[in-house]
Parts: sequence; C-alpha cells; structure tokens
Amino acid sequence: MRFLLIDRIIDFQPGAKITAVKSLTMAEEYLEDHFPNFPVMPGVLMLEAMTQAAAWLIRLSEDFAHSVIVLKQASNVKYGQFVEPGQLLTVTAEIISQTDTETKVKAQGTVDGRTTVSGRLLLERYNLADREPAEAGNDELILDEMRNLLTVLYQPGAPVVPTTV
Repeated sequence: MRFLLIDRIIDFQPGAKITAVKSLTMAEEYLEDHFPNFPVMPGVLMLEAMTQAAAWLIRLSEDFAHSVIVLKQASNVKYGQFVEPGQLLTVTAEIISQTDTETKVKAQGTVDGRTTVSGRLLLERYNLADREPAEAGNDELILDEMRNLLTVLYQPGAPVVPTTV
C-alpha cells in the first residue's frame, strides 16, 4: 500500500518554500485501527506528510533532477494537536540548506492555525542510475509517474475545499 499524504499543492516558491494540504477523511483505512472510537492521524503519517511536501519542493525546485528523494533524518520533531477526520492539515516546508545530495528543511503541519507537528528534516536525493547504471530506465519511469502526479496535485489558482466527514 502506498500512502499519498498530500492532496494538493497550494503554493510553491522555487528553491524556498512549499505549502500543501491533506484533507483527512474517514475513508483513510488506517483510521479504523488508529484508534477505535477515537480516529486520529498517526504521528508518523504527519511526519510523512511533511516529508512528501518537502520532496515536492525539491522536485519542483530542481525540475525533477532526481528520481529518488528519501527521508534520511528527522530531528526536533514535536507534536501538538491531533488531526481528526474532517480537518484540513496544512503542511509547509522551507529549504534551510542544500548540498549536491542532501537538502535540509524545516517543516510544519497546522490545522486551523494550530501546530500539529513540526521538525527539521534531512532528505537525500539521487538517481538509481548513479548507483547502478542499468537502472536508468527505472529513473525515467519514476520521473514520468511523478510528473503525472504533479498534474493532479498542483493546479495553480484552483480553490482548496476541505472535505468533510
């Protein structure tokens, strides 16, 4: 199962910042178990939403230069409020610094202006072909999939309508 924890990119400033949203609904399968009679978004998935937003910031800023962007380290992660079905999680990620292979970001998730999660993330970026030249074709497949997904996620000017339960 693959979790897409970003529903829409609502703002993007190349090389600097991204804002994205996740509308939490009862249709999320994991809510059945987390927790029965008190469904809330697991903290690790809030962290993953921040990671995914940061990865989109990198992809868009570098014009899809790397097929793989992964979380290498999370630090100073703090959780505040719960995210419940019917709420809209707004995630921001800002680039702090970059090297040839790593990007440091500060990220935050909020609901109605209240912080739900925040932290510093270190993401590593590379192409599969960098490690195994025969994988170049897979790099292109991944990048094509990401470009296609972007057409759904980023529609500048489109309204952001929170989904209700």
